[in-house]
Amino acid sequence: QLYREARECLTLLSQRLGSQKFFFGDSPASLDAFVFSRLAPLLKAKLPNGKLQQHLKSLQNLCNYCTSILSLYFPWDGGESCLLPHPVALGEGEEDPHKRRNQLLSVLVGLVAMLGYAFLSGIVSIQRGGVGPAGRQPIAMEEEEEEE
Repeated sequence: QLYREARECLTLLSQRLGSQKFFFGDSPASLDAFVFSRLAPLLKAKLPNGKLQQHLKSLQNLCNYCTSILSLYFPWDGGESCLLPHPVALGEGEEDPHKRRNQLLSVLVGLVAMLGYAFLSGIVSIQRGGVGPAGRQPIAMEEEEEEE
């Protein structure tokens, strides 16, 4: 019954709007803001049950009304037409082309941050010492005496 009443409400709004650009002529009024605030999410959102959304899309004047307001006041988001399918989010089969690169960069940035912290806090330090022949550390005098 709720769907039936909502469909009837959309149909009545469509009849009231007719071929006008806005409900009270050529400029928007508070009623236009109110109606748009209810219609735009219904038109744009992905819904589990799209019966009401399909009914709205079948009312071409309401659909054009929403598209017109979107393109007028939200030009970065309103260029889509009601007749064109909305872009689909990336599915499980499709990957972001830069996903691997972004993951690698995230790991590298994290690694550099951890190493930087370890060096700056003194947890890890680099000591330079002399290296003897064949890459061996020189033996201290005390150790030589013990061996003899």
